[in-house]
Amino acid sequence: MTKPAVYTPDADEPAGYDPAAIEEKWRARWEARGTNVTDLQNGARPFYALMMFPYPSAEGLHVGNLFAFTGNDIYGRFQRLQGHTVFEPFGYDAFGIHSENYAIKVGVHPAELIPRNIENFRRQVHRAGLMVDWTHELSTTDPEYYRWTQWVFLQLHRRGLAYKKKAAVNWCPFDKTVLANEQVVGGACERCGTLVEQRFLAQWFFRITEYAGRLLDNLDTLDWSESTKAAQRNWIGRSEGAELVFPVLDADGRSTRAVTVFTTRPDTIFGATYLVLAPEHPLVEEVTPERSRAAVQAYVADAAKQDLVARKTTKSKSGVFTGAYATNPATGRPVPIWIADYVLMEYGTGAIMAVPAHDERDHEFARAYDLPIVQVVGPTDGTVTIDEAAYTGTEGARLVNSGRFTGMGVAEAKHAIVAELSVANAAKPVVNYRLHDWCISRQRYWGPPIPIVYCDDCGTVPVPESQLPVLLPSIDDFRPDDSGVSPLARHDEWYHTPCPQCGKRGRRETDVSDTFLDSAWYFLRYPSSSRDDVAFDRSITEKWLPVHSYIGGNEHAVLHLLYSRFVTMVLHDAGLIGFEEPFTRFRAHGLIVREGAKMSKSKGNVVNPDQYIDQWGADAFRTYLMFLGPFEEGGDFRDKGISGVKRFLDRLWRSVHDAERGGASDRDVQRKLHQTIKKVGDDVARLSYNTAIAAMMEYMNTMRAGERTPQLDEVRPLVQLVSPFAPHIAEELWEVMGGTTSVFDAGWPAFDASLVMDDRITMAVQVNGKTRGTISVPTGAAQDDALAAVMADPALAKFVTGAPKRVIFVPGRLINIIV
Repeated sequence: MTKPAVYTPDADEPAGYDPAAIEEKWRARWEARGTNVTDLQNGARPFYALMMFPYPSAEGLHVGNLFAFTGNDIYGRFQRLQGHTVFEPFGYDAFGIHSENYAIKVGVHPAELIPRNIENFRRQVHRAGLMVDWTHELSTTDPEYYRWTQWVFLQLHRRGLAYKKKAAVNWCPFDKTVLANEQVVGGACERCGTLVEQRFLAQWFFRITEYAGRLLDNLDTLDWSESTKAAQRNWIGRSEGAELVFPVLDADGRSTRAVTVFTTRPDTIFGATYLVLAPEHPLVEEVTPERSRAAVQAYVADAAKQDLVARKTTKSKSGVFTGAYATNPATGRPVPIWIADYVLMEYGTGAIMAVPAHDERDHEFARAYDLPIVQVVGPTDGTVTIDEAAYTGTEGARLVNSGRFTGMGVAEAKHAIVAELSVANAAKPVVNYRLHDWCISRQRYWGPPIPIVYCDDCGTVPVPESQLPVLLPSIDDFRPDDSGVSPLARHDEWYHTPCPQCGKRGRRETDVSDTFLDSAWYFLRYPSSSRDDVAFDRSITEKWLPVHSYIGGNEHAVLHLLYSRFVTMVLHDAGLIGFEEPFTRFRAHGLIVREGAKMSKSKGNVVNPDQYIDQWGADAFRTYLMFLGPFEEGGDFRDKGISGVKRFLDRLWRSVHDAERGGASDRDVQRKLHQTIKKVGDDVARLSYNTAIAAMMEYMNTMRAGERTPQLDEVRPLVQLVSPFAPHIAEELWEVMGGTTSVFDAGWPAFDASLVMDDRITMAVQVNGKTRGTISVPTGAAQDDALAAVMADPALAKFVTGAPKRVIFVPGRLINIIV
């Protein structure tokens, strides 16, 4: 790609305006003067402005990163101008499969690749002029960081919230690792497109389900966008229902086992004509008689080849009869026990009571396998038939064919049936959640080792805090294999270690932890990154947290935010911090497209920030990104659009240099200035950056109308308003105007409320109820004044063909003349 020409000022500009030189000058000054270093100990009115920290890709900073970072930076600078001490840190989420796969692809060890990527990212962020306090920079790959990530694991383990079990997982044969459900798209790995299979692996989990209720309830207290809160509510998935117990019949008709099911519709139990177990359910092996074992085992093996997401979404229904029966506790009749892949162990109890008359999946399955369909709920007029489809309605419905409960409404029947069955210990009301425990195990190399040692004598032993960090060893053969075991297991010198309790030979846990754990607590570390003896300083944490403003991408609206909230709650319950929600305010930024199309390397339409900063300067690029559209929606990047923003900054430069000192200000310009100060302040506070920029441009047009020469007092406040968007030129112009401190320590300009109100207003004019035009009248004009203005305008007076019979007057809005 041809390197664009460096910006050259117009001939009529005052000499010396060179974006590259000015921006380099002020970045050097900020660093030398410590302008962006935050006084964490003594700073007044603390304000923690945090952006989601990025993965430092080999391609470097992309425009989406800079769009997000700039939006956060503007808000942080605005808060500083409002008198807050602002902390705006930066770091790198650098562990994980993205880094490892790219390292494998290019044949470079990730320990060599990542520092190079970080160096490039840091260079680009510096050029963008962010108000970052670089003294608190973090990388998740630094042993001084992941030492404390391992410490967080130990806190959860100590509280019984970390455990290991065998579980069905999605396995990518290409990436050779476990995938979360959301990383599987159409049965394939979202990263590489390989078809995913199911495996059973021993995995470490966190008991996030124990916090499901609090995670859900606390959402009501948070200043987050409703779409983000809705996404979390849906993911947690609260449902009220009951656990019902179906005794399993042995060959001799006795019952020594039972199948427990969860249902939100206990009112339909009289229509439960069969049970379905998930193929992984532990009872499958126990209840299946010998005559059915071969068919059942074959089905279980086939189900294991499917990924969990495909099993949730597949339209076709398949299953096999186990040959066993259970007793319906409501009817006393035997019902067959089947297994089917549409039932999952991860939800409820891994077993369902099938009510084909009132559940679509069960209805399809029953028709496919010729199982009984018994209607037990219906409308009072009896007009519904369940031959072709299930009846799932409940509004105004009544029970039928349900013994003594027949005729009851659905809600009443739910409570009554559970109450009666509970007497025989066959039912209990429960609240269930779709959320399942967080699997943190990854069978890869590039991540923090899980701090656990296995000892033949002592069992599972957590590594003592005094022995942290468990260092990730430098190994050359870090490629994963298909065994499902981490490459770390191949290195005896690391794998075998003394047991922390007895000193005998033990074995290290070879899984590394999920990168979501790295990012679930990093906001706590930033203010305390200088401490090497604690994860976070109590007094500093109390002063600066929870985070006041958090800005990030919608792609993390569920998991990252959910896991961060969970870890914070655990640390709160452990008495380590004094709050249980990490982010007081969260806003998700929008997405940037280019010329109407999504950006991708294959299309060759990716915006490289370096290219545009070289040509236009960081200030123009930052301001243009914010001008594209609403920050929370994003916008369409078009190359020709940036020139308009650059012309605005050019005019600001010329206005400062042309300004007269000591002259009288134009009243209309003053009025527009104070309206602009108010609007920009209101807009920036709600992240409406595009409209704030438009307002400043509008003021510029008023101030320089007819190429009038501005007064210094007219342009000085505009420099302050522009400063969060274009910090370098604002600092330079502030100095030109006599400022001796940073413009960001000069405060936000105040507006005069009396000047914010317009002297004149526009009112609609109607004659006989039909709109004929508008009039401009003084604010507070009376009816007679408005009528006189209408009659003084020939274009309106011609419609008033006689003496007015009546006048309808709405002050400040409308006059309707009836003739």
